[in-house]
Amino acid sequence: MTDTAAASDLPDSRPAGHGQHQASLAKLTLGAMAVVFGDIGTSPLYAFRETFAGAHPLTLDRLHIYGVLSLIFWSMMLVVTVKYIMILTRADNKGEGGSLALLALISRQIGREKRWTAGIVLLGVFACALFYGDSMITPAISVLSAVEGLTVVQDSLEPLVIPIAIGILIALFLIQRHGTARVGALFGPVVSVYFLTLAVLGTMSVLRDPTIFLALNPWYAFNFFLMDKWLAFLALGSVVLAVTGTEALYTDMGHFGRKPIQRGWFYFVLPALMLNYLGQGVLLIGDPEAISNPFFMLAPDWFRLPLVIIATLATIIASQAVISGAFSVTQQAIQLGFVPRLRILHTSASAAGQIYIPIVNWALMVMVIALVLTFGNSSNLAAAYGIAVTGAMFIDTCLLAIVLLSLWKWKPWLAIPLLAVFFIVDGAYFAANLTKVPDGGWFPLLVGLVVFTLLTTWARGRQLMLARMREASMPVEIFVKSAASSATRVPGTAVFMTTSPDGVPHSLLHNLKHNKVLHERVMLLTVRIEDEPFVAEAERVELTSLGSGFYRLVLRYGFMQDSDVPAALARVESCGPEFRMMDTSFFLARQTLLTSNKPGMAVWRERLFAWMLRNAESAMEFFKLPPNRVVELGSQVEI
Repeated sequence: MTDTAAASDLPDSRPAGHGQHQASLAKLTLGAMAVVFGDIGTSPLYAFRETFAGAHPLTLDRLHIYGVLSLIFWSMMLVVTVKYIMILTRADNKGEGGSLALLALISRQIGREKRWTAGIVLLGVFACALFYGDSMITPAISVLSAVEGLTVVQDSLEPLVIPIAIGILIALFLIQRHGTARVGALFGPVVSVYFLTLAVLGTMSVLRDPTIFLALNPWYAFNFFLMDKWLAFLALGSVVLAVTGTEALYTDMGHFGRKPIQRGWFYFVLPALMLNYLGQGVLLIGDPEAISNPFFMLAPDWFRLPLVIIATLATIIASQAVISGAFSVTQQAIQLGFVPRLRILHTSASAAGQIYIPIVNWALMVMVIALVLTFGNSSNLAAAYGIAVTGAMFIDTCLLAIVLLSLWKWKPWLAIPLLAVFFIVDGAYFAANLTKVPDGGWFPLLVGLVVFTLLTTWARGRQLMLARMREASMPVEIFVKSAASSATRVPGTAVFMTTSPDGVPHSLLHNLKHNKVLHERVMLLTVRIEDEPFVAEAERVELTSLGSGFYRLVLRYGFMQDSDVPAALARVESCGPEFRMMDTSFFLARQTLLTSNKPGMAVWRERLFAWMLRNAESAMEFFKLPPNRVVELGSQVEI
């Protein structure tokens, strides 16, 4: 978390510092408007419409319109405001948020309780898997719903909607490799104009019937259920579209901090969204025919084309935030051991968090384009939306329960009733969305299942492979005593990279077996990724002398940091002369997996793990080793 976000408000007795603090806070809040609230901010384009005109249409009368508006408002208050903004943003892992960061925090705090750990890990990993399904649907439905506004401007433009939407999406994915540093400064102002437009259009409509504010009374939500239980339950599947993007509030906390997110929500985003939803309600009470696209019908004729442009720009920015989030989550998953090494490129020299992962980018692009072509319009896509979001929300509540009761030690009389409300709300939304599985809800579930299988297969296979290698390893003390007296020593430094901080690396044994020499300085290097986002430079290096020119070196990194081995070696002291790359050779072991009937994993999962291992990014590129100083030695491992 940034210092600005972490610090409390400065007292008025320090005007200069207070002014700088407020200016920085305002800048962060403006940035959060685009990145954090882009997804939930584009929900008015389709959420209210789909509740009445979706798979389970509702009668357009005051009973149902007030009931839906009340559900939307109290969903925002309970799910977004209380659960995410007020509570979950405080459950940060040294400033970072999101399911994986929270999982790492919980695992670190209660890791000794083995009976908890396995279930917690599976929950966190499945939430991560569902996020990828959401990352595919969000750009598709957001951009498509904005471009569909052209049909409100002119009916004859309908054939152009899908080609224009696909063109915008392809361009969006093509520019990812170049980064968004140049245009990123415009994101906040553009989305601010969009939210201001939402508020103004909503206010103009509300002024025609101010009694619409009565819909904020929770009685209308309860009355909706009393009068029409089944349809009210089904309506939850569309009402939840109004709170999609809540996971982004938590995931992107590390970029902006808790306070800018809170201020942006309470002072700007929440009022703008509710004014627009209330305005759509007034419009539909007076003109039920506007249900075809109430968002754009709110605007006068002369402003509809500019509104299409503003909404399209906002959805592009929201989609950009989701894509960047997919890159960030993937980086976390790699570092935490759930995804094999992938090629990660930095698109900004000044901002370490701006990264680009080619394989994730192209996979998302193919799936997003396929979704647009398959479903054809935003109404059909809305049926596929919601499952991933509500599933992730429910899992976040499960993890929150552990945080409140085990980490924060809340009093049960306070925590249990609050958690019960969250579980009831999230469970109802998830159950309502399960009814949409045949109409498209199967897609995010399928994506989640596939990604979950890949993540757990890699984590389990890696665990088994390391265990097999440890079984065959030699104690380092015995090796040093034997090799120091018998092997010929040559000038220079040899760095043998190993995943285990114990035993002798296989690459060292193979090198000695075939080349029959040892370097004057031998470094057994392990890169360890901690369950926290960042590790300070002062805590990076852990060096142990093994005698006879042998050293054990452990480099510690956070799961949000790059593992730059040469840069870390340059700062290592007290183990002889400084490291010079021209005098240093890096020895890497490349394992070839042999499937077997040994207990551990099914054969098909062993083959899947072997395929993932073959296609992983090489350790040389991942750890930024100089290519002309690397030697790879192969070995075979049965799992």
